[in-house]
Amino acid sequence: MMPAARESLLDAAYAALARRPWAAVRMVDVAAAAGVSRQTLYNEFGSKEGLARALVRREADGYLAGVERALGSHAEAWERLTATAEWMAVAARENVLVRAMLTGCWSERLPSPTLSAVPSSSAVPAQRRADGPLPSPGDFVQIVRDRAVAVLSGAAAGKANGELTRSCELVVRLALSCVSAPPGEGEVAELVRGALHRQPV
Repeated sequence: MMPAARESLLDAAYAALARRPWAAVRMVDVAAAAGVSRQTLYNEFGSKEGLARALVRREADGYLAGVERALGSHAEAWERLTATAEWMAVAARENVLVRAMLTGCWSERLPSPTLSAVPSSSAVPAQRRADGPLPSPGDFVQIVRDRAVAVLSGAAAGKANGELTRSCELVVRLALSCVSAPPGEGEVAELVRGALHRQPV
């Protein structure tokens, strides 16, 4: 199957999820919305659980790609961390699956695949990857923190690596608190600036 068709199926599944609880999403409707046969859908994902895992994996990858863009968006380290925190808050506000992945709070409306790897006999490489372990909230903290440290270690030359790691983790955890209890417009940046003022990057 072409990657574009897989993306169309995932788009259709995500759109269906916006309209009804995952338990009520039917594979036949997802296939019809994507313009493919139900058999094609099963060939690609194996099962509804496989579709759920692939959807969660895609949204996780999209979220992490946004983190990369935010970390590369400015010259100053504090601006990069602020942009990353703002992206985390926006992504969670706009995408229910990202919010569930970051908080670990999966409502009854959402698919909630197990985070551990599942046996995979799929011939589709993207599905084998989706059948692998999915990131937990703690994994996301570590991934984003470590990515920020890697990007900023050159920009923050001379700063002790442990101090940089603590600053990055502080910002990531602060951003996660904004996911759970969203602040007002523009307040994420203020919170990050306040935290980094005490622990400069």
